[in-house]
Amino acid sequence: MKRLIPGVLGLLLFATACCDDNNDNNSDGDIEQTLVTPALTARISEQASQETPFTGILEVFPCVSGSSDFFGNYFNGKLSVFSGFYTIVQGEVFGENNRMIHLPIGTYNMVYWGTPKHEEPIDNTPEMSEPGITEGVDLSTLYFSLRPYGDGTYKPVFDLVHAVVETQVGTENLRASLYRVSAGLIVNLTQKDNSPFPDNIEEIKVQIGSIAEKLNFYTAEPVNQTKTVRFGLTRSEDGLTMSNPTVMLFPSAPNPTLEIYITLTDNSIHKLSQTLNSSLSANTLLTLNIVIGRIISEGNPEGFTITDWNEQSETIEFPDFE
Repeated sequence: MKRLIPGVLGLLLFATACCDDNNDNNSDGDIEQTLVTPALTARISEQASQETPFTGILEVFPCVSGSSDFFGNYFNGKLSVFSGFYTIVQGEVFGENNRMIHLPIGTYNMVYWGTPKHEEPIDNTPEMSEPGITEGVDLSTLYFSLRPYGDGTYKPVFDLVHAVVETQVGTENLRASLYRVSAGLIVNLTQKDNSPFPDNIEEIKVQIGSIAEKLNFYTAEPVNQTKTVRFGLTRSEDGLTMSNPTVMLFPSAPNPTLEIYITLTDNSIHKLSQTLNSSLSANTLLTLNIVIGRIISEGNPEGFTITDWNEQSETIEFPDFE
């Protein structure tokens, strides 16, 4: 499976570099005459009963009708493990460098996985482990998994959309109604007196607990919601806020624990912790506006307060550092 990469420019460069295996390269004329290449359109459900055209990279994995067993896709006239691979702009296939679905007439379960393009800032260093696709594999036995840092915490992931749609190839086109299966998190950290953060802050890291370890490749269901994901905050130009571009996560269990680790230039580390009222469920964007007591140049922080795609906001306040 090709890596799913957010951002249309990166997507187009990736597709151009890696997808010269398009439908003009078929070699077996006999089998090719029996194959159908259905058109594809894709939409994304952002809210209940509301869909918008999808823009991003989309992969299609045909399965045997009524099952999660991977059927494959014809490439160069031969059945292969190569998925369909498309660059989509505003719901329609874009460009010439796409690896199209070629299949015999029949009914298939089409499994769709995609990464949307974002207009707003989003973390540009996501990582995750992707399963290897083999001939006839049962996709329900495969998973997308978190990648570890090596210290017991894990990295943020890609924004992911998913669907499974039964399709009659030969009479129906591919029509994907995609649902976001990841969650977004933004943390905005300020001091309660609205003063700039002092220069003696070396770094601030955020850890969010109860995150799913993996997503099922066929159902997109989260599994083992016990892991902790870590990411850093960046100081604003005026020094008043420490924040992050949206990081994407697998869904959490209810009421995950948020931890903030403030490292000062004297190498001391100060921890603030609070259980959230909200959970990071699929297709939510949680914005945490966190107010902490003023960080004195010499001393420790003393606690915090939090304010909540469905958009939620939660505010947290911590008392002064001592």
